[in-house]
Amino acid sequence: MKTPKVITVIIILAIALFAVLIGYTVIGRNRGTVASNAQGAQSGGQRAQPSGGSPPGGGARNATVVRVAVVEPGTIENSVVINGDVLARNQVTIYPSVGGKLAELYPGIGDRVRQGQIVAMIDPSRPGEIYSHSPVTSTVSGTVLQTPLFVGDTVSTQSALLVVGDLSSLRVETFVPERFVSAVRLGLRAQVSLAAIPDETFLAEVVEVSPVLEPSSRTLRIRLRFINAQGRAVTDERIKAGMFATLSLVTMTRADVPVIPRTSVINTYGSWIVFTVDSRNTARRHELELGIQNEELFEVLSGVNPGDRVVIQGQNFLSDGDPVRIVE
Repeated sequence: MKTPKVITVIIILAIALFAVLIGYTVIGRNRGTVASNAQGAQSGGQRAQPSGGSPPGGGARNATVVRVAVVEPGTIENSVVINGDVLARNQVTIYPSVGGKLAELYPGIGDRVRQGQIVAMIDPSRPGEIYSHSPVTSTVSGTVLQTPLFVGDTVSTQSALLVVGDLSSLRVETFVPERFVSAVRLGLRAQVSLAAIPDETFLAEVVEVSPVLEPSSRTLRIRLRFINAQGRAVTDERIKAGMFATLSLVTMTRADVPVIPRTSVINTYGSWIVFTVDSRNTARRHELELGIQNEELFEVLSGVNPGDRVVIQGQNFLSDGDPVRIVE
């Protein structure tokens, strides 16, 4: 009789314990929900703050470090670099008037000859026929620069016997590409560099311009003389005929125009742009119209004005309105 009562008591205790566990579980869930709601309300209150505060998750943008240069009026020159040769003035080639054999050749390389002086004798004789020697005279006065033939050689009226030139005044001969021909004129100046004198440049000016272009190369032959800063012809014993020369020929000059460094300009999708820095150290983007240019500068036709501060370093990382910090 006692066993059923014991079983009944055990079942009742188990049910009570199960009920207590369920109650604790429900109370814990209710507390978590209340805490979450409270936290959400607090967060919502923070998001509802006025928009004048700092943006969530970050502060003001960092300033980009840049270098600037002031736009100033200046002089800019456009030039073309071409190669040439140093020649003697009035350099001419002496040809015989008849064909035959070169019987005599009097002067040698470096010898001085006068205009009208006999420089060679041609024997026009043929087998079975004997003719008197025919003299060859120099058409100019100067120094013998080349003697390409030797006594006994067979010559024609197209054979070059001597090359004579005036070494007292040298010339630089070069050929200008067709696209630059319109800028070539007498008096145009150039900087000349010589491979034999690598650490020095010489000033020269155009003194001879061919009236026609070379048909095979589509170039214009010009000759220049060496001058000083005052425009007077000068000679230098170090310069020799036959030297290789590199010329920087000034084809166009602009004076008192706004110029900016090439390093400040960016080419974006065919447009030239530059960034300036205003009084608040804010970057401003400008689209430019450019004029002539050289290896260092651009001429500015529109887009910026003298006195503007253009960014010459650091502009590749800028957008319009970005804050900047200028360093020297």
